[in-house]
Amino acid sequence: MAKGRSKTGASFDDLATGFRHGQFAPLYFFYGEEGWFMDELQRLAVEHAVEPHERDFNLDVVFGPEATAQQVLAQCAQFPMMAARRLVVVRGFEKLADNGLFKSYAEATNPHAVVVLLCNAKPNVSAHPYRALRENAVWSNFEPLKPAALPSWVEKRFKARRVETEAGAAAMLAEMSGSDLRGLDAEVDKLVTYVGDRKRVTRDDVLRAAGHSAEQNPFELQAALGRGDVPKALAIADALLAQAGNRAGEAIRIVALLSSHMTKLWKLTGCLEAGVPEREWAGQIGVPPFFLRDYVPPAKRYGPRGLRRAFEALLAADLELKGGSHRDERLILTLALRRAAATTP
Repeated sequence: MAKGRSKTGASFDDLATGFRHGQFAPLYFFYGEEGWFMDELQRLAVEHAVEPHERDFNLDVVFGPEATAQQVLAQCAQFPMMAARRLVVVRGFEKLADNGLFKSYAEATNPHAVVVLLCNAKPNVSAHPYRALRENAVWSNFEPLKPAALPSWVEKRFKARRVETEAGAAAMLAEMSGSDLRGLDAEVDKLVTYVGDRKRVTRDDVLRAAGHSAEQNPFELQAALGRGDVPKALAIADALLAQAGNRAGEAIRIVALLSSHMTKLWKLTGCLEAGVPEREWAGQIGVPPFFLRDYVPPAKRYGPRGLRRAFEALLAADLELKGGSHRDERLILTLALRRAAATTP
């Protein structure tokens, strides 16, 4: 996230740096759709606001549905016991009974406490207590990262664990795992364990840790589809389904990955038609520059009309797979791949 305050409030980077250096305000108000940022800030607050031996008497983590505002406000008003400060974290603040009482607390905080209020979604910030919190607390709205920002976020998570990444490994992991940061962070942990003392993650590691081979994996499936090599694409898809514990879930994941790939091809086609300079293509479609060579030939092969047909085929497969169709997942995927590979009706 960009540093400094903006329309989304204080940046995660600034907040995390401040917490690591023991710099705390009396009141924080965090909300939004991306919960990982709030999880991580809670972890950092607990780690740095109160020492381990102080936590029994100076740390309260409250779940909104299980408490009332009166109870939590009493905890916020307490003085620390043999410590510099006390920490109160409220998860699911939007579900805390009578949370409107926090309007008054926002206007007159306890300087000896650090209070962190977390909402799982975006509340009505024009109404109290949320308006008062936005006016008086350090606040931030954590929105989901855009797909183009995911590889750099993954690289940062590896660096935080003192592990290097081969060029393209972070982008590959982000492409395979999706945009949920909690899930992505868990995949980073798995790979850190997988490489062990080697302390370096390669693209092959990403594939092998996910149970794929260098020849049969989602990226080779994308490449085969882009070339129009239907037999190769079907063979890879069959192998991926065969090794999956949940065939329906794997088929849905394959369709989602291919749809994301086709979206990048669509954006690249737009660049080609608009005469966008080549140096800007990678940034426009959200891939590292050295991956661009994998996208240009299929984008030219498909063209806008071919991509429309590919999208229609994948959308139909997605709807059928999620709609409880009685047809076999392999048959649904086979038909979708045959249609998606064709550049003419």
